[in-house]
Amino acid sequence: MKTLRFTDSQILQILKQAEAGSPAPDLCREHGISTATFYKWRSKFGGMDASLMTRMKELEDENRRLKKMYAEERLKADIVTEALTKKW
Repeated sequence: MKTLRFTDSQILQILKQAEAGSPAPDLCREHGISTATFYKWRSKFGGMDASLMTRMKELEDENRRLKKMYAEERLKADIVTEALTKKW
């Protein structure tokens, strides 16, 4: 997975500058990001504070872990049902 260049607090700081009235293209040029990245951050993290952002990251990690666990268990169940349906 690609590593992030910006920390959560830096992203929030950039978004707060935009809320304060700085134009988005100027902010993007200043921080070296694309406008698509800026608008993606704004749609994802807009209106959040640092504690909400960390909580969201924790929930995303937990969701990823649970999906992986479910996929593994589903695979085991499929193997068991396939083994039980075979005629000996």
